[in-house]
Amino acid sequence: MGALSNIHELPRANERPGAAGGPEKAGHGEVQEEPAHVDAKAPLPSPALPRLPPGFSLRPRSKERGRIRGSCRRGLSPAGPGCAGQGRRVASMGRAGCDLPRLCVRWAALLLALWPCCAHGNWMWLGIASFGVPEKLGCAGLPLSGRQKELCKRKPHLLPSIREGARLGIQECRSQFRHERWDCPLLPPDSAAFSVFGAELSSGTKETAFIYAVTAAGLVHSVTRSCSAGNMTECSCDTNLQNGGSATEGWHWGGCSDDIHYGMWFSRKFLDGPIKNITGKDGNGLISMNLHNNEAGRQAVAKLLSVDCRCHGVSGSCAVKTCWKTMSSFEKIGEYLKDKYENSIQVSDRLKKKLRRKEKTQRKIPIRKEDLLYINKSPNYCVEDRKLGIPGTQGRECNRTSEGPDGCNLLCCGRGYNTHVVRHVERCECKFVWCCYVRCRRCESMTDVHTCK
Repeated sequence: MGALSNIHELPRANERPGAAGGPEKAGHGEVQEEPAHVDAKAPLPSPALPRLPPGFSLRPRSKERGRIRGSCRRGLSPAGPGCAGQGRRVASMGRAGCDLPRLCVRWAALLLALWPCCAHGNWMWLGIASFGVPEKLGCAGLPLSGRQKELCKRKPHLLPSIREGARLGIQECRSQFRHERWDCPLLPPDSAAFSVFGAELSSGTKETAFIYAVTAAGLVHSVTRSCSAGNMTECSCDTNLQNGGSATEGWHWGGCSDDIHYGMWFSRKFLDGPIKNITGKDGNGLISMNLHNNEAGRQAVAKLLSVDCRCHGVSGSCAVKTCWKTMSSFEKIGEYLKDKYENSIQVSDRLKKKLRRKEKTQRKIPIRKEDLLYINKSPNYCVEDRKLGIPGTQGRECNRTSEGPDGCNLLCCGRGYNTHVVRHVERCECKFVWCCYVRCRRCESMTDVHTCK
């Protein structure tokens, strides 16, 4: 029983790859009670609202300033544009600050209407938006295409499922690539309006293919879960599997099978519209590539459906079994798509009647629905490139003894690495003492941490 409570870094001389790491040391001392925990799947950051383009001003007129000043005093958020200065005055006078929304939601909606750059945002932004903000912005104020806004207005009850689908896809992308050069980075909150991956979405690389596939799969997964949970009136359990089975084998369909058909229908309807702002010779090819990868993500969810059964009988025997179909965990779907990413197929950027392989000698090999496709080869992601949204690997933590992608040799791109000695202080050897408290010792350990130069 132990949790990380304190970390002290002791710098050590720089090492090149191949240097031996320091041994771990441990000691014991007083009781320490300040636990903390570092999670591999940390929560996604919430983006800040974007800056206005030149020529626009959100400074209110005199009458509006009076109304805003009054609203700030009544407890509305000083974070809005009109409350920016007034909020500081209110804070200095000792008044309580207000929390986010009515004023800030109006500000965000105004930004969406005024700033043409918002066209670069897309529905994936919902996955990193602060809780409750998409619902307060409403369908018209979200960074969606016209087709998606119309569908959102007709089915507003699906907005939480759309948001959850985007969150699932983004989180699984970050989890699957957390040890690689490209670690599915999100754009800084102030870099672009309502955008998550920036230029990566239009780069046509293997990474683009994975993003589209995993987010489409996330949307199918979340909508289907909502159907099975009874959160929507237009779908529920899969009625096709309510009856039937095999009497000779002693089982029948029952329970609540996941209605994946509705989830896949909605995902196609919501995502497979025309993709705008893509020009050049590879425009048509890129659109077709993204649509194919959307479908590949949906096929992954369908392919990994499993059958669960429950036994019924006297004294625990399994004379009869009730079975139903259920979706796999999204982590398993992410692993399947990661394998497809590793074996993705490069296609030609010149679209004729259908997508075809780049290599002429392999064009007779058919492209399957579940394959991931890409057009352009990926950069090495070693060096920072702000224009392309590549953060580089400098400062990334690496594993000195690993030969895989997380190893210092590959992750640091041959630049070498720095080594720091980190002292971990945690509670250990905890015992319950009657009555009624827990007594722990404080344990210290010294660990080498390697970061890329």
